[in-house]
Amino acid sequence: MQLDISPFVTCTPEETVHPGVRLYTVSYYSQDLLVKAALAVPEAYFQEGASLPALLYCRGGIKGVGRVRPERISQMAAFGYVVLAPHYRGNEGGEGRDEFGGADRHDVFAAFELLRSLEKVDKGRISVYGFSRGGVMALFAAMECKGVLSCVVWSGVSDMFLTYEERVDLRRMLRRIIGHPRKQEDAYRDRTPLYRIDEISCPVLIIHGTEDENVGVEHAHKLADTLTRAGKSHEKWLAQGASHLFVGDEIEMYTRKMFAWLDAQA
Repeated sequence: MQLDISPFVTCTPEETVHPGVRLYTVSYYSQDLLVKAALAVPEAYFQEGASLPALLYCRGGIKGVGRVRPERISQMAAFGYVVLAPHYRGNEGGEGRDEFGGADRHDVFAAFELLRSLEKVDKGRISVYGFSRGGVMALFAAMECKGVLSCVVWSGVSDMFLTYEERVDLRRMLRRIIGHPRKQEDAYRDRTPLYRIDEISCPVLIIHGTEDENVGVEHAHKLADTLTRAGKSHEKWLAQGASHLFVGDEIEMYTRKMFAWLDAQA
């Protein structure tokens, strides 16, 4: 059985990297821009009468840094989830310009609607996941997309002002794309989900390493504290000694725990 490609402008099969999971590169329109995404689909999707949960995967970084890894989304799909990972506009040959959490968040919103349109995706079981910079994208999706079941923020950014402070190596890029936080304060505020946390209506899971050198653990604390003050359902899991990229048994354990948490939200 083949994948229903009608929701996408193009759908190109890619080489499989994990048993039982098919990979595709898809394109779709977001605000009149043709953008691209990676799609991982478990074989169970192709069985008669299948109805699977889905995960909207929000990548980190920009351009070649933090690219969507086929191995990672395939690993996630192996838990029985359809995984759609937007590359964001201006990346991987997509039209437009990556705005690092600006208008490019609409690429995520459009991807959510694509998942809802796939015939064998359970529309009541679509969750959103954000890694690193993707934490911002995932949190905005949890606010803007009606029907998101739950949200996972893994090593995620929650405060763009704090990112400018702690990442001296990114300041040139941030000034080019967003501006200076003192001169373009509104642009940084617009990219900081903490100011709109009241709009989140789904449970949030925060996973963060205590020794994260790229996105300091303060992002996790700020997000959890803001959710607490707003009375929002959430959990915060801190991995003692872990850095930005979890490795080995650590990433496997937390991935399994994360999917157990996601399954429990249904």
